[in-house]
Amino acid sequence: MAYAGTNVGVTRIGNEGRSLAPVSSRGDGMIDNASNPVAWALLIQELEEGREHLDALIKEMVNSGQLEEEKFRVDLGHIYAHLNRVWHSRNQASEITDQQWTTFSQFPADVPPMG
Repeated sequence: MAYAGTNVGVTRIGNEGRSLAPVSSRGDGMIDNASNPVAWALLIQELEEGREHLDALIKEMVNSGQLEEEKFRVDLGHIYAHLNRVWHSRNQASEITDQQWTTFSQFPADVPPMG
């Protein structure tokens, strides 16, 4: 998927080479609620699902005082997958396709660890 700059923002160029609507009213490429309310809602939903899983993991750890490492690994991997999909779909004005799901779930190469 390629992106092309325009004087009204960033326009996504689909697989067929056709230009889609600008993904951002700011011109930086990231979707926003004003230009893409459905895609924005999907982005927020993905973040909320990640938060729900993180909250559940924290609650389980606090209540039990222990956690098997394998369960911890699986739960964190699931949380990371939600966050990774948020990052990878931030410029996408449509739903993630089945073909993109696995790729978008991977760790991003363009977000260095901070803090």
